Amino acid sequence: MNNLAKIAIEQGLALNRRLAKTAANGADWLFKRDTLIQSGRTWFELVHDGDLMAVRYYGLPEEDEIELVDGSLMPVQRKQHPVPLVLVPPLGVTTETFDLMPQRSLVRYMAASGFRTYLVDWGKPKKEHAHLGLKDYSYTMLGTALEKIRAHSGSEDISLMGWCMGGLLCLLHQGQVLDPSIRNIITVASPIDLESGRGVVAGVAGAAQGLNGAAQLVSNYTNLRLNALDPARLALPPWATTLVFKMTDPVGSVTTYWDLVTRLSDREFVKSHSTTADYLNHMLLYPGGVIKDMAVEVVGEGQLARGAVEVGDQLAQLNKIKSNLLAFAGETDILVPAEIAEQIVDIVASTDKDFRLAPGGHMGVIIGSKAQDAVWAQSAQWLAKRSGAAPARAARRRAVAAKPAPRPAGAKKKAARRSRA
Repeated sequence: MNNLAKIAIEQGLALNRRLAKTAANGADWLFKRDTLIQSGRTWFELVHDGDLMAVRYYGLPEEDEIELVDGSLMPVQRKQHPVPLVLVPPLGVTTETFDLMPQRSLVRYMAASGFRTYLVDWGKPKKEHAHLGLKDYSYTMLGTALEKIRAHSGSEDISLMGWCMGGLLCLLHQGQVLDPSIRNIITVASPIDLESGRGVVAGVAGAAQGLNGAAQLVSNYTNLRLNALDPARLALPPWATTLVFKMTDPVGSVTTYWDLVTRLSDREFVKSHSTTADYLNHMLLYPGGVIKDMAVEVVGEGQLARGAVEVGDQLAQLNKIKSNLLAFAGETDILVPAEIAEQIVDIVASTDKDFRLAPGGHMGVIIGSKAQDAVWAQSAQWLAKRSGAAPARAARRRAVAAKPAPRPAGAKKKAARRSRA
C-alpha cells in the first residue's frame, strides 16, 4: 500500500470520527441539552436563606489544583487570607454569572486563590417584588447579607466585589453606612456617570424617565409623575432583561449558532455554547422600583455623578467612601462605557484607588475567556496585598493569646502531664 492510499484511509477514518462526534453532540444538543450545561457546579454552603435574598459560602476546593480556561492548572492556596471576599452580582441575572463553568468560575477561582468566598444571591424576583428599590437592595438586603457573613466568617473586615449593578449596590451600601470595616471594594463595569446619557444602561433609565412625554422637559414635574407611577409598570420581564444583555454583543448573538454548527464535533465547545446560551436565556425580572429610583435620583437629578444620592430616606455619600478601591471597565463595553465606569475614581475619597481597562464587552469583561487574566487574577493580586490582618487587631489578638487564661486549682499539674505525654 503506497503512502497516498494510507493518507486517504487515515483522512477517511478521521472524517468518520468527526462525523460520529458531530452526530452524538448534535443529538445531545437537540434532545439531552441538560447534560451539556455546566453552570452552577461548584459546591457551596448556604449561610443564609431569606424570603428572597440568600448567601452562599464557597470553601476551598478539594483538589490540589484547579483547571483554568486555557487548560493550565492553578495550585490551590490552602492558607486563607484573613479578610473574606463578598461577590455581589447585578440584578436580573442568575448566580451562574460567577459560576458559569468549572474552568470559568469566579467563585472557584477566588476560593482557590485563598479567599473565603461568599456570594450574595438576590433570588428570583416575582411580580410581587417589583416594588423593591435601591434602598431595599443596597441597604436592607445587602446589610443583612454582610451581617450573616461576618457571623459566619468571624471577621469584621470584609472586601466587596461587584459586577455591573452589583458594584453600584456595593458603593451605595458603603455610601450609606461608611463602615471602616469594609476595607476593599472592586467594581467591574459599574454604571456611575449616567448623566452623560451614553451607554445602554443610561438609555434604559432615560427611557423610563421619558415615559412622561412632554413633562420630561420639566424635571421636577417629571420626577413627580414617576414617583406616582406603580413600580410594577416599570419592571423589566425576564425576556427584556435577556434582550438588554444580548445587546452588549449583538453580532455574537447572531453568529453564535453558526459557530455551533461549524464546531459541532468539538464536545467542549458545544458544552460552552450550551451553558452560555442557557445562562443568557434564563435572565430574571428586573424590579421596577430600582428602575424608578435610577431614573429619578440617579439620572433625573444627576446625584450619583455629584457624589451623593438619596436612597429612599437614606443618603448615600459616595464622596466620603475611604475604602481601598479598584475599578474595571471593558474596552468594548457598549452597556457601560469606560468613561462612565471610571468616574467613581474621581468621586470617592479613597487614597488607595485605581482604574483599569480590560478586554471585552460588558459581559466578556467578567465571564469572557480573557477575564481570568485581565480581571480575576489582577483582582486577586490586588486584594491579597490588602487582605491581611489589621495591625491594631492583630496586636490585640497577640496580647490576648500571650496572656495566660485563669485556671482552676489543679489545672497546672494536669496541663503539665498533658505536655509530657
